[in-house]
Amino acid sequence: MRKFSANFSFAVGLLVLMMMSCKENQQPNTVDKKDNIIIYQLLPRLFGNTNASNKPFGTIVENGCGKFNDINDKALDGLKELNVDYVWYTGVIAHASLTDYSKHGIPTGDADVVKGRAGSPYAIRDYYDVDPDLAVDVNKRMAEFEALVQRTHNKGLKVLIDFVPNHVARSYQSFAKPKNVVDFGATDDKTVAYKATNDFYYIPGQDFKVPANSKSDGPLAVLQDGKFAESPAKATGNNVFAAQPSVNDWYETVKLNYGIEFKDGKEIKHLTPMPPVWLKMKDILVYWAEKGVDGFRCDVAEMVPVEFWSWVIPEVKKVNPKLIFIGEAYNPTVYQQYVTQGKFDYLYDKVGLYDGLKRFIKDEPAAKVSDIQHVWQKESVGFDEHMLRFLENHDEERIASKGFAGDAKLAFPAMVISATLGKGPLMLYFGQEVGEPGAGKEGFGGDDNRTTIFDYWGVPNHQRWLNNGAFDGAKLTPTEKQTRDFYKKLTSIRAGSDAITNGAMLELPLTGFAKAYAYVRYTKNQRLLVVANFDRSKSLTATVNIPTNALAGSKISTAKDLLTDKDVSFSNSTMNLKVAPSSSQIIQF
Repeated sequence: MRKFSANFSFAVGLLVLMMMSCKENQQPNTVDKKDNIIIYQLLPRLFGNTNASNKPFGTIVENGCGKFNDINDKALDGLKELNVDYVWYTGVIAHASLTDYSKHGIPTGDADVVKGRAGSPYAIRDYYDVDPDLAVDVNKRMAEFEALVQRTHNKGLKVLIDFVPNHVARSYQSFAKPKNVVDFGATDDKTVAYKATNDFYYIPGQDFKVPANSKSDGPLAVLQDGKFAESPAKATGNNVFAAQPSVNDWYETVKLNYGIEFKDGKEIKHLTPMPPVWLKMKDILVYWAEKGVDGFRCDVAEMVPVEFWSWVIPEVKKVNPKLIFIGEAYNPTVYQQYVTQGKFDYLYDKVGLYDGLKRFIKDEPAAKVSDIQHVWQKESVGFDEHMLRFLENHDEERIASKGFAGDAKLAFPAMVISATLGKGPLMLYFGQEVGEPGAGKEGFGGDDNRTTIFDYWGVPNHQRWLNNGAFDGAKLTPTEKQTRDFYKKLTSIRAGSDAITNGAMLELPLTGFAKAYAYVRYTKNQRLLVVANFDRSKSLTATVNIPTNALAGSKISTAKDLLTDKDVSFSNSTMNLKVAPSSSQIIQF
């Protein structure tokens, strides 16, 4: 997770988890659905925006903003072309921003504790409201969101939204909460650093200080006076217990108390009686589930005690047993614990598969196939179907960016691995399918190879597919069309594959090819040979023998690369491979 600053560290948060022990007698959570689902992440703020002005730190008037209503039937049909099952609408819940909605009873954020003009979607200012930027009629913003949920369902798609449990905006105050809800911190004892019944952590006797060197050198500078009233200061979201956090900290957020006391370098649990935050968060999840949301992507899940998830997920699933919970996870040593004890349906496979594949895409000397082997042979053994694979999301660099690959096609072999290696979900990020490079110094994030989540912006490659709301791709370049066609073909293969959903796995050695990887996925109904050649200059020419157990007693009669619909040469149980540089094959035989 790098949504607040490109340079922060997760070390402190992960220490919490390293101290937790996993119960040996627990089994992975059983998911009542097709496990090889495909998730498409989009920010409504950016997805439907046709404005191409792209002024750094531009206002909502200058740069435009997508709306819930922009995501119409035609747009959803475009996602269905990519065989999507779930749409993850990022940035739905109201977060702190600098756009003035005071005439609607919504306070304007303070520029000293808001990152960018539009603000981070992960600095929640009201858990019971949707972001007014996304509404055509601000006074009917919730109705417009509910209509989007219904529209998505009518297309046979399901809805995911973010759940941000670890922290809230420094300006948090709910104006949309139900009458019986007590706001966070309303009854806290602010004279002490920690109290089991407090919602927040405090630094008694000290006022909050805006981080040094946080003043913008752009248009927001005139809005920043270097002050924000908070007395006493609260602990910052990334476990920083100081009145003045660093400019690289999540300084626009405050940490919520789930019953963990941080004292003298130790973490002491106070989970009985149940901390008030637990109950408040359960009510928030139920609120959104009752609006028809089908699941939650849970931000920095590892920074919240696993015991909370173990309790809250089954409680919320009483509303809808088919809800799914996806945990943003970065510590492979606790993956299994968060699936078994924590009861998550899925976890990010970032540090394992993503990081290993990224080294190949960037053609780094450190890239090695043993990283891929480690993922399925050791890291996720026994719970592979619970690991979500991806090559892009809002935290990561765009594949086609100058800092990553510079060319979307260089990631095609890695994308094939991501889509076929495991039984768990595959995730795409909007614009990925047309090679969006994430270029430009948008505002707070700067020119960081990512598409901004902090500012109003137009996304050029995506906008060519958007085509002023036609969603027909008529303005895409030939290269962009080829990229989208690749993703359509790959996701179609995956969505209809019994071997990927249910199949066993056998690795096939490729002697002499250090930058290539091959394996067979098979069931009694389907057999696939997957070959990925990451080498940018060297073709892969080899013969491989298909093991007898993968043949399941049935000889090879045909062999076809499903990505190109071309026949592949074979003899008996031997496959003759010819794979061009930076390309791949999925051979059905």
